[in-house]
Formats: sequence, C-alpha cells, structure tokens
Amino acid sequence: MNVVILVSGTGTLLQSIVAAQGESYRVVGTVADKDCPAVERARQAGIPTTVVAFAEQPDRAAWNLELAAAVAGYNPDLVLSAGFMRILGPGFLERFPNKVINTHPALLPSFPGAHAVRDALAYGVKITGSTVHLVDEGVDTGPIIAQAAVDVLPEDSEATLHERIKVAERQLIVDVLRAPGVYGVGGVDKRGA
Repeated sequence: MNVVILVSGTGTLLQSIVAAQGESYRVVGTVADKDCPAVERARQAGIPTTVVAFAEQPDRAAWNLELAAAVAGYNPDLVLSAGFMRILGPGFLERFPNKVINTHPALLPSFPGAHAVRDALAYGVKITGSTVHLVDEGVDTGPIIAQAAVDVLPEDSEATLHERIKVAERQLIVDVLRAPGVYGVGGVDKRGA
C-alpha cells in the first residue's frame, strides 16, 4: 500500500511510520503546509517531499485543490494526516474518498479538536488515548478505525500525558498500516462487512 503523509510539525509520528514500513506499506511521499522539522526528517529518510504553503494560496478552497494535486502526484492508496494542523476541505476529500485517515490524541468521540489532551485533563477523565479515524468534513467526526487507551495518572500534566499518548499513537498507526484489511483501510471499507 502506497501511503502519503501530511505533516505540519516535528515529524516524530512520521519517523515512526517510516521506520516501520515494509511489506504491508511504504511511504511514497510527504506533503506539508509549511516548512517544518517533519519536512527535514522526511528528506533525511529519502522520502520525496512537497510543501504547499497555505499563505501562498488566495483562499482555503484554492489551497485544498493545490494540496490535493500535490498528494495525487504521489499516486497514494492511502493519505495519512500525521500531526497535520489544517482542516481538509471538500476540494481535497472528494479527490480521495474514504482514503484519508487521521490520528487524534483522545478516545473519540470525546474531546475532538486541537486541545484534546488539555480538555481531557480539565474534564477529569481517568482514561484517554489515541484514535485513528477516517477523515470527513467535520472536525474529528469521521468513522473510528482503531483506538488505544492510555491511563491518566494523578500527577499528569498536559505535557506528560500527551507524551504517553504519542507513544500509544505511534504503535496504533503502525498496527493499522501493517494490517490494512483488518482495520478496513487502503481501499477496503470494513463498514460494509
């Protein structure tokens, strides 16, 4: 399975995915919305990289179309949003129906959005975790593919909890990519099963 990874940040999730690739999947490209450490990590790993800067497009719709064209150039079977901090719009999602997945640092549908770890701590939950889900036009509202639970410890800060969630997230996404038919990704829609 050919995977394109969308990135915006440090690239630690990207690095884990690249390190685990093998017979089940291979990363054929990365696309970023800005120059960031993840771009450099991809280049160092020999992964072709494209930057489609949001600020260089006239509006969000034009950016989504340009982003979709860049991703399509790698001919992916699956598109993975890994720390990508932009909402993907219709112009992008229509180009890759049921082929875009995301990782999220909470057990969806609880705590969607950009502050999931902070929100979980504020609410006082005892268990949170990571979710891999199909991306739709909502914010973290797509069908859930897989989840991993992480205990919230009494002494946790946002930083310590988020770090433990990232460890679970890295393993969860690699598991999903290594066994795509099991999880219904890569062209297999398990919802019809």
